[in-house]
Amino acid sequence: MIGSAIACFLARDHGARVTVLERDPTFARASSSLSASSIRQQFSTPVNIALSRASLDFLRRAHEELAVGEDRPALGFVEAGYLYLASAAGAETLRELHGVQAAHGADVRLLDPDDLTRRWPWLNSDDIALGSWGARGEGWFDGPALHAALRRKARACGARYVAADVSRWETVGTRVAAAVASDGQRWHASHFVVAAGAWSAPLAAQLGLALPVMAKKRDVFVLESPAVLPGCPLVIDPSGVWLRPEGALGNEDLASPPAGLARGPSQRARGAVFLAGAPPRGDDPDEPPLDVVDHGLFEQVIWPALAHRVPAFEALRVRSAWAGYYEMNAFDHNGVVGDIPDLDNACIACGFSGHGMQHAPALGQGLARWITQRQWGAVDLSPLAPQRIALGRPLVERNVI
Repeated sequence: MIGSAIACFLARDHGARVTVLERDPTFARASSSLSASSIRQQFSTPVNIALSRASLDFLRRAHEELAVGEDRPALGFVEAGYLYLASAAGAETLRELHGVQAAHGADVRLLDPDDLTRRWPWLNSDDIALGSWGARGEGWFDGPALHAALRRKARACGARYVAADVSRWETVGTRVAAAVASDGQRWHASHFVVAAGAWSAPLAAQLGLALPVMAKKRDVFVLESPAVLPGCPLVIDPSGVWLRPEGALGNEDLASPPAGLARGPSQRARGAVFLAGAPPRGDDPDEPPLDVVDHGLFEQVIWPALAHRVPAFEALRVRSAWAGYYEMNAFDHNGVVGDIPDLDNACIACGFSGHGMQHAPALGQGLARWITQRQWGAVDLSPLAPQRIALGRPLVERNVI
C-alpha cells in the first residue's frame, strides 16, 4: 500500500517516471492485503492525527482522485467511529489523550457509562468508567480496493510494476547507484525509496540505517452472530480485544476478504458479520508463519471478553480467520519516513505499526512531494525522520491496537 501510494503520487502529481520493484506481485503476505482496513483519529501523537485527517479527506474523494477514465473506485467507507472503553484505571489516560486529539481538530467525545448505555443499549458498561468515541472521521473501508485503485492509477500515469526481489544495493559515494535483484538484474534510478513493509530492515541495514522494524503476526477472526448491534462502532475493550462490524454496521456480507479467504455466492451470512482480534499473547515472536491461526486466542481471550462486553454475543461462531503481519517499529510504534542518513538519493517509508493502511494516502502524497520539491506539503512528516532512532529520541505512539 505505501509503495503504491508513493508511486501513484510521484507519477500523477509530479510526472515522475516510476518503477515499483515488487517481490510478490500477488501480495499474498503483504500487510495491506491482510489488514482490517480501518481509520481513526484517536492517536496520541499530533503527526498521526494529522495523517488521519489528511487521509480521510482523500478517502472521501477517492472516487474522483483515483478515477481512471470512467472507472471510479468504490471503497465502502463506513463512518461509524472507534469506541475506546476504559476501566477506572484507564480513564485518566483517555482524558489525557482526548486533550491532544481535540487540540488537533479531531471530533472525539468522552462518554460516561450512562451515555454509553443510551447510545448503545447492547453494550455492557457496568465495569466501564469512560468511553472515547470518534463521532466523525473514523470507521472502516475496503483496503484491498484502495490498494488496487492506487496501483491502477499509478499505471495509468505511467508507473510500471516489475516482479523483482531486491537483495542488495550498489552505492557510489553518497548516492545509491542501483538496486540489484536476486537474479542479478540491476535497476538504476535518480532516487530510491525503501518501502518493503515488515521486510524493510535488512534492506535499510545495507544502506547504513539500523531499524528495529520486524514482522509481528496478528490474527483476525470473522464472526457470525444472530445478534445485530445497531450503530456499532469499532469497539476496543479494556482487555485489548477489538470488534467491528463488516460492511454496513454488521448486516452485510464480507465484501472484500483478504487474499486466501475465499467466499462463494452460497456462503451468505445468516446473521450479522463481525471482525475481531486481540493483542498477542506471550513473547510475540518475529515473523511466525501466517498459515497457523491461533484459535486458542479466540477461545481463551477474545470470546470471553466479547461475551462479557456484548451479552448477545454468547451465541457466536467463527466463520473463518486469517493472520497478517504488522510492520512493528519496536522503538516507538511510529512510522519511519524521510531521507536515509548520509545518502543523497534514498528515502525510507516503513514501520507504521498497524496504521500504515489508513495513512497511506497522506504519506504517499507527502513523500512524493519531499522527493521532488524538498517540501512536505499538507502534513509535516519531519517528526517521523529516521534520525530519531540513532539519537535515541522516541516519538512514542501510545494508541496501538
